[in-house]
This record gives sequence, C-alpha cells and structure tokens, in this order.
Amino acid sequence: MTKQLPDIMDMNDRSREVFRRVVEGYLETGDPVGSRTLTRSLSESVSAATVRNVMQDLELLGLLDSPHISAGRIPTQLGLRMFVDGLLEVDALSGEDQSRIDRTLGDNDSDVTSLLDSVGSALSGLTQGASLVLTPKHEAPIKHIEFVSLSVERALVVLVFADGEVENRIFTPPPGQTPSSMREAANFLNAIAEGHTLSELAGRITHEIKNRRQEIDKLAAELVESGTALWENEGQTNERLIVRGRGNLLSDGAEEAELARIRTLFDDLERKRDIADFLELAQDGDGVRIFIGSENKLFSLSGSSLVVSPYMNADRKIIGAVGVIGPTRLNYGRIVPIVNYAAQRVGKIIADRS
Repeated sequence: MTKQLPDIMDMNDRSREVFRRVVEGYLETGDPVGSRTLTRSLSESVSAATVRNVMQDLELLGLLDSPHISAGRIPTQLGLRMFVDGLLEVDALSGEDQSRIDRTLGDNDSDVTSLLDSVGSALSGLTQGASLVLTPKHEAPIKHIEFVSLSVERALVVLVFADGEVENRIFTPPPGQTPSSMREAANFLNAIAEGHTLSELAGRITHEIKNRRQEIDKLAAELVESGTALWENEGQTNERLIVRGRGNLLSDGAEEAELARIRTLFDDLERKRDIADFLELAQDGDGVRIFIGSENKLFSLSGSSLVVSPYMNADRKIIGAVGVIGPTRLNYGRIVPIVNYAAQRVGKIIADRS
C-alpha cells in the first residue's frame, strides 16, 4: 500500500526548514545530515536536541530515514517526492549549459536519428548521468497490433505500421489483465485498425463506449422507473444494474430477453473500456516530469530517478521525449532546466524541418 504524501503546508516553519536543509544537504553531498550540522545553518537559534526531535518527527512521517546508527538523516523516496513537488527551487539555465546544447544541436544538419544521438550525448556530458531519448512517435496508419504480457506489471505492445515501420513499446497494463484479455483486445483492434492511426483508434473506441452506455441506459430506463431494478455505482466503472425480486419478476419472455441484452451490452462495454485502457499506454503530459525510485518501474531496482520532458512537433503534438537517469540524489534544480531546454530545442528543430 502506498503511503500518503503529507502536505508541506501542514508543517510549521521550523519543521519545513529542517526538512528542506536535510534534503538539500543530502543532494549536495550524498551523506546523512546530522543535527549539529543543521544547528549552524538554521535561520533561528535552536539546540541540537530540538533539531533531533524535529528530525525524529519527520522520520515518523516517513520523510526521513536513518541509514545506520549515526544521528544523521537522509530523505526517503517519499521525502524526495515531497521536496520536489513543494520545495524545489529550479535554477535558471546557465549560459554555459545553454551554449553547449546549442552547439551540439547547431552542428547537426543530418537526420533526426543523428540529432537525437547528439542531444543524448550532450545531456550525458552535462549532467554526468545516463541520457534517455524516445524517438518521435509514428503517426502512420496501423497495420497490425499485438500485446505481449512480460510480467504482472509489464507488457509489450508491438505496432506494425502501414509504411513497414515496427515499434515495440513497454507499458504497465491495467490491473487484472491477463494474456487472454490482451489477445482479445488486440483481435478487436486489428479488426478496425486498417487505415487508422493509434490516436484515431482511441477516438473510435471512446465513441463506441459512449454508444454502448447510451444503449444500456435506454434499455434499463423502464426497469428502473418501474422499481424492478436500480443502479449501483451509476456512471462508475464498477456500476451494476441490480434486479429486484428476480424469481417472480419476469413472467413473459420479453423482459427476460431485455435483461439478457443488457448483460451482453455490459460485457461489451467492459471489454471496450479495457481496450481504451490499453490504448492509453503512456499518458504523456506537457512539461518536465520527475520519477523517483520505485515510481519509475523501469529503474526502481537501481534506486534511480528519471527527469524527462516531452518534445512536440509543429502541430503541438507530443512525439517523443528526452531525459536524464541518475541516482535519486540528482541535482534536480540544475537538471530540470537542462532537460526542459533540450526538449524545446529538439521540438523546434523537428518542427522547422517538417
């Protein structure tokens, strides 16, 4: 069970400052930060014992941890997330960092692949971390689609495009999905995929879900109005139509057939909802995103963080992403503007070329 993130605004000023300085000290040195070190830098004059009490309270909240017997503390993954979301001060991009990115991309007049190789090298050199570059998404019509289960939390989608290109993408499948349900989803999509892009398929599925919902509502309306049935969790994904007095309810076959039809429509609606979930393999958002430790399933075992930003084409559609992978004690304040600027430059170059 995921621990709920405390609200930074619920802390008093002293707790907030102690927490911020522990995290900043750890990010700078990688070492635990002790109470005596903190007493020399806090804005108010307090004893080391008082600081230790505050640190213990922060540890109980799950924000700090003691890596060994020493009195020093380091931030937990939860603490880092809270710091990044509420206290991180992002630096302005330095002229030196900007010039290096500009030089790398400005010297590259070849194809997009070479451009992305160059930006990957530049990010690695600037941040001393591993770079991550996701190439532009294909917008050609889909010829064939296949889902392959790799584990409970990982699956592979194989996309074969009409122009002959093939893409493999790793994603986290919706909860409760099985290899069988993935095959069913792929079969359904392949039956309607011809001539459509991935985004067009998603729009078509959304339209069919809406139609199924309207059809169910229409069939069920009379049963609900007569008191024969009622909705449970209406409008939610776990909604049910509950029939009252089922044993002596349906003397003629018409209403029985109607209920059977509603059940069939519910089954179909559920399948289409699952397929819609599959098509949302990666919900990209605009701007830089930071994944810390186990928030990023690809890198959780190595205790790494990922700072990533999408880039867009001339139509302002997200077509790929660039980022940096490093230890959780990354210099987030410096790396965020570097990644953001690199993504903007890549997007502009691709848009200008198109």
